[in-house]
Amino acid sequence: MTARMEEIAREIVRLQTELDREIERKRKALGWSLKEHLVHFEQGIVAEQRRLRTGVATFLARSSFTTILTAPVIYSMIVPLVLLDLWVSAYKAICFRAYGIVPVRRADYLAFDRGRLAYLNRIEALNCLYCGYGNGVIAYAREISSRTEQYWCPIKHAIRISDPHQRYYEFLEFGDAQGYRTRLDAFRAELRRAPDDEAPIVGPPIAG
Repeated sequence: MTARMEEIAREIVRLQTELDREIERKRKALGWSLKEHLVHFEQGIVAEQRRLRTGVATFLARSSFTTILTAPVIYSMIVPLVLLDLWVSAYKAICFRAYGIVPVRRADYLAFDRGRLAYLNRIEALNCLYCGYGNGVIAYAREISSRTEQYWCPIKHAIRISDPHQRYYEFLEFGDAQGYRTRLDAFRAELRRAPDDEAPIVGPPIAG
């Protein structure tokens, strides 16, 4: 990376740290904290959340006809999502082991904590579980795909692409033939090193 790119990378890290602090302040303002993957609410918060819960019958009565009509289409996505989940897991188990790439931990990308919130009724909780699973599987597949790209083709595109994965920013510039020939092995070696952060991002249970 150039000196300017390194400066920007450091600024991104600083801003991420600042964002994490702001998120923690917001958590405290809402009366909850996360300790050892267990969500703790301040006394009385859960009871107040239950008071704000909308019953299933009321929830359905307030739903539009379009919402009810499209619900089966939305939930039908569970089929390709499960197939993607199974397929990329099998791909990871076979190919990453063959190439010596550090495996992606599925638990780091799937979180099911929102379904336990007391202010959600059963349908809303199911919706949250479904969305968490769907987006988690896609993020999981994206990380597997990004490690595959780093192994085989760590080269940036000539045109700007929207929202590339994080590994992309370290890739070689388009047209850097010498860099590709001299640094490809280094990119592959990086994938064989264990990640620094081994803490999984899992769905924490919620304490009342």
